[in-house]
Amino acid sequence: MVLDNRYGAFIDPELTVESLGSGILDGLTFAVKDVFAVAGHSSSAGNPDWLHSHHPSTEHAVAVHRLLLSGATLRGAAHTDELMYSLGGENHHFGTPINPRAVGRIPGGSSSGSAVAVASGSVDFALGTDTGGSIRVPSSYCGVYGFRPTHGAVDFQGVIPLSPAFDTIGWMSDRLDVLQQVGEVLLVAGSTSVKTAKKIESSIEETVGKSIEKNVLENLENNLEGDMVKTDKNNLEKSQKESLETILEKRIEKSAEKSTDKILEIGPENKVKKNIEDKNTMGTLFVATDCWALVNLENAAILSEGLRCLRSGADHLMEIEIALEGLKVWMDVFRELQGNEIWETHGAWIENEKPVFGPDIAARFSWAASLAEVDHSVAKCKQKEISNQMRLLLGEDNCLVIPTVPGPAPLRGGDLRQLEENRSGAMMLSCIAGLAGLPQVTIPMLSTSGLPLGLSVIAGHGQDLRLLSWVNEVWQLS
Repeated sequence: MVLDNRYGAFIDPELTVESLGSGILDGLTFAVKDVFAVAGHSSSAGNPDWLHSHHPSTEHAVAVHRLLLSGATLRGAAHTDELMYSLGGENHHFGTPINPRAVGRIPGGSSSGSAVAVASGSVDFALGTDTGGSIRVPSSYCGVYGFRPTHGAVDFQGVIPLSPAFDTIGWMSDRLDVLQQVGEVLLVAGSTSVKTAKKIESSIEETVGKSIEKNVLENLENNLEGDMVKTDKNNLEKSQKESLETILEKRIEKSAEKSTDKILEIGPENKVKKNIEDKNTMGTLFVATDCWALVNLENAAILSEGLRCLRSGADHLMEIEIALEGLKVWMDVFRELQGNEIWETHGAWIENEKPVFGPDIAARFSWAASLAEVDHSVAKCKQKEISNQMRLLLGEDNCLVIPTVPGPAPLRGGDLRQLEENRSGAMMLSCIAGLAGLPQVTIPMLSTSGLPLGLSVIAGHGQDLRLLSWVNEVWQLS
């Protein structure tokens, strides 16, 4: 049976693979972004030259195989932006899927087809990839639930990479319980990948103690405007992590002094209403005021209603400014490191094949090529600082609540300048979880005009299943 493709979600609506076993996904159907290996299928990665220069896959991607073994049936390969290097969803070669819940507006990318496949009701859930926001952005624009896991927590074998240091496999659904069930299959079965993620974390912690330059601490001190307890500069190896903890404590203290619960107006922390006494709870919900400042007042008011629901499942709430140096600085660090690695990953193929790209994608790859000879040590140090700050802040029990993107999906057909503005606004929010390798779930809401908005929750490193379970429980009970 061929899928209904009236919204243009699928590049191959005839692709079908029946389930290979039985489990918690029995009876569910799913689509895959056209970057996942499916035996006998040739993935396009959103570009005709890629399609013509690569052979069909000989076996399924690990994630696809695990879903099939758990009872799900694969129905269709979904469109993607060219080589996954966009957040818009407009494809110069294969066309742009129609956003079923915001007609005339972009679906978001690069997992555009996956989001549209779910939003149109064609499948129960869909796999995509998320490097810089490619699950979270289209989920928000199309009004579906989306999940980006801890980096390394789901086996990436059999998936076309973009930037391996940031690539993750994510998924979308119209149902929170299905979002959680897919996580129980991919995250639990992917225990070897969790070990890989732990190795990455250990490597970062080791680097914090041994190889970050002095100017990182100096920059952090400047961010705190002289309020930081001074570090012994002659003993960086011993004091680096303690310094980060001190900085974090100072940031929380400064934020607590300013916090008036303006976003929620919920009153004192001790007035917490529990839906059920023994409900799974989070410790503190941190509300990132600098992230919420990117959203207009009307949309912030809508999203704050969702924040109230989440608040009922946490012991405390605190407003905090997470990027005193500015979210643009964080975004620029992410873009630099991602762009350099993208060219390392695909530069040789581009130079050999000379593929034809759409104008925006061509400009982006040209910029990535210019990063090849650049010293990225400062950006790498900044990433480590951000990663450790976020992991210390969230630990195992806390969450950060932010808008997924600044607003509803932009109109289709914008010029290059408008496309880049939209992308930058989204990336200032999506880079947070990306830089720190953290899990993030996006929850659909509706603006006063009926357009989809997204509210996101970011949890601590490796807390994927707890986050999915908690959001499922709290949101359904609210």
